Amino acid sequence: MQSCGEAIVRYLEKKSVSTVFGIPGVHNLELYRGLQGSSIRHILCRHEQGAGFLADGYARTSGEVGVAFVITGPGLTNISTAIGQAYADSIPLLVISSVNESWSLGKGTGRLHECDRQLSVTDPITGFNARVHSVDEAYDALDRAFTLFESERPRPVHIEVPIDVLVQTVPEGFYREPAAITAQRPSPSGEELAAALELLSRAEKPMIIVGGGAIEAADAVATLAERLRAPTFTTVAGKGMLPIGHPFKAGATLCTEAGWNAIEQADLVLAIGTEMADTDFWRDTLPITGSLIRVDIDERKLADLYPAALAICSDSNAFVSSLLTYENLTSASVFDEEFAIELRKNVRENLLQWDQSLVRILDAIMKIATDTRVVADMTQLAYAANFTQPIDGARRWLHPTGFGTLGYALPAAIGAAIADPSTPVLAIAGDGGLQYTVQELATAKEIASPMVLLIWNNSRLGQIWDDMERTGIEPIAVAMDNPDFGILARAYDIGYSKPTTLAALKASLSGGLSSNGLTIIEVTPSILDR
Repeated sequence: MQSCGEAIVRYLEKKSVSTVFGIPGVHNLELYRGLQGSSIRHILCRHEQGAGFLADGYARTSGEVGVAFVITGPGLTNISTAIGQAYADSIPLLVISSVNESWSLGKGTGRLHECDRQLSVTDPITGFNARVHSVDEAYDALDRAFTLFESERPRPVHIEVPIDVLVQTVPEGFYREPAAITAQRPSPSGEELAAALELLSRAEKPMIIVGGGAIEAADAVATLAERLRAPTFTTVAGKGMLPIGHPFKAGATLCTEAGWNAIEQADLVLAIGTEMADTDFWRDTLPITGSLIRVDIDERKLADLYPAALAICSDSNAFVSSLLTYENLTSASVFDEEFAIELRKNVRENLLQWDQSLVRILDAIMKIATDTRVVADMTQLAYAANFTQPIDGARRWLHPTGFGTLGYALPAAIGAAIADPSTPVLAIAGDGGLQYTVQELATAKEIASPMVLLIWNNSRLGQIWDDMERTGIEPIAVAMDNPDFGILARAYDIGYSKPTTLAALKASLSGGLSSNGLTIIEVTPSILDR
């Protein structure tokens, strides 16, 4: 005999889920009963928001579904920020929560953890949101979730299970295999490919923009860029898709004046798997004056802010792979590799003075972190790195661009380390953002993987301080009296250093990334004074 909670875990096991993140509580105990004796590893987090970010980092790194277990009420509201981030960045995240007993729902009787209309909390930030009332309904909802992940734009799913349903006994001999996924991601038609080939063949100044939706097509995109001789930009979510040294790698530079001027020259832009959102471009819309071919799995993106000459609802990998099969795939491009080289050079030569200072630090960091996965928070170091630091390989730069939440870097880095323990991880967090999820240092301590947490400590919310000054507001509520991060590291029994020169920073970083465990490195602006 098994309970519904145990059956849910067995389902996940059959779907090859290997890791679950969460915190056990009085309302979700049956899920944890299911974990005992299963092949699934559970990672105990210190806060549900951290659990969501760990699952997010795991999913972005592995390409698999990130799964989290939380309790009713505060467990779900705590993880909702991470769900929102996953929604904004199209990350496959499955959150299974409990909810109060079926008989009490909607009655406002003051039950423990009660959250009236709990599903409404996550409705706007999920691909779908469901309550189940039996093990059969639980299986139906899980089948639907994995179908969404595998055949549509991946977005988070929340399934809530009343406590009395979690403990329901499953009938003797009950056994149900997960449904076979028959739905397929859309592919381009022959007519659509022919139309794209025709437009591309005439283009003299073709350019490509690729986003996180094209990440599975990274190798194919690199080949496409060469065959079309098209400078290729990525969004932050697609950063690293073209290898360093690729002759047409324009980088994630569409948030700079040099990038804007470049894209304005294009007579044809091919946009693949990208929302083309202002969070990547730092302006409402790009100055696209040429024709636009838009390829996206989400048909809603094909007719938004940018009128397209050709709109194709297709999986990015299917589109690019199909296009490459045509021997007549070519363009009349006037571009050579010098264009991308000059563009990246222009970006660096026209940095603002403060950005120049940040880039000096970043150059020192990235000289050491060449074979490292970088997970960055919403912090000025990351903003500058997004468009100045080249990354070699997809899924090696994780940043919460869309939702833009603070506190992402540390827990997401732990999730990344769990997904790929063979690759060292560097988390870059600001002093303010770190303190949103600093308790996950305890979780990181328990993960024996090479990992460095670099804290940019300028004792302020630096970007907001600058924005206030720029708009004529006297900086208020943005200066911080931070803890002693060295003492904090000792409290968690974690290695710590505070280098005072860039040379010392490189030495500390090299040592931390080669050690087996977590190291904290604290960096302050004064490092540039020596």
